[in-house]
Order: sequence, then C-alpha cells, then structure tokens
Amino acid sequence: MHLNYRHLYLFWLVAKEGGLSRAAEREGLAVQTVSEQVRALERSLGHQLLKPSGRGVVLTEAGRAACARAEEIFRIGQHIADEVRQAATEPVLRLAVGLTDGLSKLAVHALLAPVLGDARLRLLCHEGESAHLLGELALHRLDLVLAGHGAPATPGLGLGSERLLSSPIVWMGPPVWAEAAAGRPFPQCLDDLPLLLPTAHAALRLRLDAWFEQHGLRPHIVGEFEDSALLALFAERGLGVFPVSAAGAADLPRSHGLSSLGRCGDLHEEIHAIRARRGMHHPLVQRIVDAARTG
Repeated sequence: MHLNYRHLYLFWLVAKEGGLSRAAEREGLAVQTVSEQVRALERSLGHQLLKPSGRGVVLTEAGRAACARAEEIFRIGQHIADEVRQAATEPVLRLAVGLTDGLSKLAVHALLAPVLGDARLRLLCHEGESAHLLGELALHRLDLVLAGHGAPATPGLGLGSERLLSSPIVWMGPPVWAEAAAGRPFPQCLDDLPLLLPTAHAALRLRLDAWFEQHGLRPHIVGEFEDSALLALFAERGLGVFPVSAAGAADLPRSHGLSSLGRCGDLHEEIHAIRARRGMHHPLVQRIVDAARTG
C-alpha cells in the first residue's frame, strides 16, 4: 500500500480541529479539497476514519487508531528541521561500538575515556553476541567491536584485532561482606561469602571456574548476571561479592561504597579491539587504540 502523507496530514488536521471547515481554513484550502483528500486516504486504508456528528465530524474506531499513529509521525516530523540544521552546521564524529556480552562496563568506559571528552562525538553503543556484532562490523555498520577474545581466523570477514587490556581481577564487596572476610587469607575467604558472577557466556566466567578449581575453592554462587553494571548494583545493595578487572574498579569504592577483598595476580580480564581492515583509519578508534598501547 502506498500511503500519501499529505492525505494523512489533512486527516490528522481535521481530527485536531474537529471539522473540515476549520482544517480547510487553517491550510488555506477549499473544504471540498480537504474532504476529497480525506476520502482518498479512507479508500487507500479501506476503512472509514471520520463520521458526521452535529455540525462537525468525529473519529471512528479506525480513525482513532490512524490518528494516534499520525500524531506520532508528525510530532517526530517537527524535529526534522532542527536536526538537519544541527547536522549541517555542527561537525559530528560518529563512533559505533559493539560490546560483546559479559564485558565489564567499567573497563569498557575506561578504554573509551580518551574520546569521551571530544565535543564532536556521537557515540552509539550496541551490546550483543559476538557473532552478530562481528557480522555488523564486517558490513561496516560498526566501527569497532570490544570483545573478550581476538578476531576469529576467518579470512572472508576481513577483520583484525589487538589486545587493548589485560587487567588483574579484583574481588569487591559491600562493607558487610568485607568485614565478614576480615581475618581470613585471600582467596580462601571467598569460600565463606556469597558470590555474584558473570554468566557462562562471558569469557571471564570460564577462567573464573578454572581459578576456583585451581585454588580448591567451593564457590557459593547466589547470582549470575549478563550485565556487569547490574551485577555491581546488586553487590552494592548487599547481595554478595563479585570480580571486576582492576582497570574497571578504580572508581568503585567512591561511587558504589564497595571495598576490595583481594587481587588475583594469576587471573586477568582481557579486552580486544576488533576492526574491519577497511575501517582501520577512524580517528576516534585510532585514539582509543593508541591510548591503550601507551597506558
């Protein structure tokens, strides 16, 4: 069906004004012209939208549905001129970043920090499964993917990667659990505490499970989360203690009232920058990579 938006606009105007005459007067048109165009819209939709009521018209049930959607369309349309003018006069650097499930949001923020102060930045962040994000990257719908692993060895995708971060894991918790762990050596104290962990889809979770076994720990897991920021929130509310990369933990004590229980020197979170070779020269992506190299 081809929808004539001029006809839709006049119908919407009639509905708002409560009559054909008032809508015609507002637009400087003949009443017959407005009536004909509204009837043309009704024919294209296959339903009556207006019905006579006294000296005016009212919406039918079908008309109410059409009017609600038209209201949304024309409300959005009112912003087009402002947005076009802004885009034409203010330089914008668009940066579309994919974040694979399970990455520490705090560590990601630290990696993106070198570009966040750029007044030209228009940042778009997408979170999802690795395969989907890499497909979007290969199609150049994303400029960068941050993942817990390097690019797959798939020549057809044309992807390259490098490790930006390898940060030791720190265990954090609210005061109630930090006090409960006091007096016991780390990491054995974790046996007595409720643990909040990333779900099994996260690359870090596999390394955590191996680390528990290596140290003879029997973890008491009370929660598993796909979103690391949500995990930190539940920890802050007292549900348990959780692991986070040292790079992402720098602001936690100040912002969340959390304390460090201990650091795992033999367990790290890795974050890799994956880029399409055709898009290697994005200035903001290069700034992120250069800052990670020197940092």
